Amino acid sequence: MRVVSWYEVPRRPELPDVRPPAPSAIVTEAFGVVVFVVVAIAAVVGVATLVGAGRRYDEIGRGGMSLDVPPSGPDPFVTRLVGQSPSAAIRDEEIRQLVQARSDRRVRRGEPPLDVDAEVARLARAEPDAVGLGGRTSPAADPALRAEVRDLVVARNARRVRAGKPPLDVEAEIERRLRELG
Repeated sequence: MRVVSWYEVPRRPELPDVRPPAPSAIVTEAFGVVVFVVVAIAAVVGVATLVGAGRRYDEIGRGGMSLDVPPSGPDPFVTRLVGQSPSAAIRDEEIRQLVQARSDRRVRRGEPPLDVDAEVARLARAEPDAVGLGGRTSPAADPALRAEVRDLVVARNARRVRAGKPPLDVEAEIERRLRELG
């Protein structure tokens, strides 16, 4: 037996050299195939999306609030109120809602309800002053509006003359524009 002195440390036996196994040729070849297959599938999906989208990409940014393109098709709210101009139909519907709310408040206070249809008909026939809209007059009677429309018609006639077109009758065009507004 061998005596070990206090300054001698026994050595460990040598461990075998353990290295991680090298990647096999099969894994290396499979990686290349997987990359090419994924790229090919992505290319096919991209082309299919581009072809299937049609003109959708051309419509990006052209929503209901866009000023570049006029609205397409009729308004669904207006189409159910056939026989009226869109502004008149919307006005009548809003008046009906306001009168119905007034009637509901009266019922909650214990007062008799309003006849909503009769009240809407009365308000639709009334002049704006009679309804209490702050003394507004109709567009046809407002001299400032008439003067502004006249200026626009005169400017449009000047452009028509410069373009070689015949000028419009100023008074008839003013009346037509005011009818559209009113």
